[in-house]
Amino acid sequence: MPAPPRTIPSSLALRDVRWLRSSYSTGANNCVETARPVAGPAAGLLAVRDSKVPDGPALLFPPDAWARFVTAVH
Repeated sequence: MPAPPRTIPSSLALRDVRWLRSSYSTGANNCVETARPVAGPAAGLLAVRDSKVPDGPALLFPPDAWARFVTAVH
């Protein structure tokens, strides 16, 4: 079984996802957005992108790894 991808060159490749912005975000558009793809090679992973570059790359994480990261920086 191949390893899941870790990045996507353009987050626009993730179709039918709803990007969520942090509730801590300001109007300056300087935060990250997350989405949970349900289909394709990224299904089951958490996608993270820069809100300033919505068509830029996205990083992909297993949900438990992202939760550990958020807990660590919180």
